[in-house]
Amino acid sequence: MEAKRRTQLRLAVLAAGIAFLAAGLIRGEFSDVLEKAMRICLECIGIG
Repeated sequence: MEAKRRTQLRLAVLAAGIAFLAAGLIRGEFSDVLEKAMRICLECIGIG
């Protein structure tokens, strides 16, 4: 019974993760995150 419950919990967490990922893509947050990551990367190596 414990293995079945653990599997259900894993599937629920996976479904929540996919839902949050889809919500972020729909809201257009991917471009914001990518822009911030590039800025941090360029500052780290001394270009930005």
